Amino acid sequence: MGAGKRTKLVPEWLNNPLWSSPPPSAAAVAAAQPAPALARYESPPRAPPPLPPPQTESSMPPPQPARGVKSEAAEEASPSGASRAEESIQSHLLAEFKLMLSKRVVNLGELRRLACQGVPDGAGIRQTVWKLLLGYLPTDRTLWAHELEKKRSQYGAFKDELLLNPSEITRRMEESEGFKTIELKSEGTGLLSRSEITHGEHPLSLGKTSVWNQYFQESEIVEQIDRDVKRTHPEMPFFSSDTSLAKSNQESLRRILIIFAKLNPGIRYVQGMNEVLAPLFYVFKNDPDQNNAAYAEADTFFCFVELLSGFRDNFCKQLDNSVVGIRSTISKLSQLLKRHDEELWRHLEVTTKVNPQFYAFRWITLLLTQEFNFADCLHIWDTLLGDPEGPQDTLLRICCAMLILVRRRLLAGDFTANLKLLQNYPQTNIDHLLHVANKLRGLVAN
Repeated sequence: MGAGKRTKLVPEWLNNPLWSSPPPSAAAVAAAQPAPALARYESPPRAPPPLPPPQTESSMPPPQPARGVKSEAAEEASPSGASRAEESIQSHLLAEFKLMLSKRVVNLGELRRLACQGVPDGAGIRQTVWKLLLGYLPTDRTLWAHELEKKRSQYGAFKDELLLNPSEITRRMEESEGFKTIELKSEGTGLLSRSEITHGEHPLSLGKTSVWNQYFQESEIVEQIDRDVKRTHPEMPFFSSDTSLAKSNQESLRRILIIFAKLNPGIRYVQGMNEVLAPLFYVFKNDPDQNNAAYAEADTFFCFVELLSGFRDNFCKQLDNSVVGIRSTISKLSQLLKRHDEELWRHLEVTTKVNPQFYAFRWITLLLTQEFNFADCLHIWDTLLGDPEGPQDTLLRICCAMLILVRRRLLAGDFTANLKLLQNYPQTNIDHLLHVANKLRGLVAN
């Protein structure tokens, strides 16, 4: 290397072909078309699941137990060994979770450590684990019943107060304030009596405090929520079908989002929030404890509020250009990639000019719910909620790992091919992705 300009070296571990997938075929690159950046109020597109890239020996991830994924070759080589090893690991992990949750006071630090390893599916414990990690349940188990009763009652009050139509609100106002009934001029005429119509409380009122004026101002948001809720996971009968269960679930999502919008006028509702809400409601509604499942809507609302509190600034349009807004968050991802893999960063942002906002906006604001199948999202969220560094930093490391896992294809691609790849992220082993993201913790390129 010359004494003049010194090139920043790529960490040796990044050169390992195990981290990358092979480049796409020439036909795939030719067919790629650039997609526009997502607008904040544009409904995020749901692309069909992409086919996995062709696997070669050099592109296979390092051997490790994967959740529910076994190849035919692996089964032929070891018909029962790998399966038994995976079952043993999951069984041991489940035993640790159950022991942790049975204690009078849950050690939150230990629970986070376990959650980052993934919560076992089908064990009926993810509901409690997420509620603890989000701070909805206190660590002292003796307080759970009281806390749940209080929060569920509070949500019931929110529904009574915030979901009424203006006619019912004005009727209650009249009753509570004791409005007098005005009798018409003569008795026995057959004409009905009527109540005083208060000044400012009628459908044509423009008063700032008028419930009718507020109702019409909020109607546009409610209509948007209705549209988005109906589009939530159309591939899942739980959310989208003609069954009474699906319709009931959609109504629950709708009520939660409307109440959230009314209680948070600084943010209100932003398109895509329905996608962030869906995993929470799905998990809590499928609680094996039927009493908890019956109150899934209330529990989901408060956990949704807790979750968004960590990402609130990404949804606030007024903060877009501030040091805490979404553009600043995307810039942090760019800096993270530059720190860990400057070669890939330079190729993406300098050579091919792929602005990270074109793909990372959706990754970050929707917490990766659109990039992977639903079951994989739940495992990613186990780590997001459990990581002691907090969901924001963890999310950025996972996004950075997503780029690194397809670095060979990105380095071989141009603007069109790379944008298509990142807006339709290929199938991947989630355990492997989270392993790479964890490896980025505190790692600085030489």
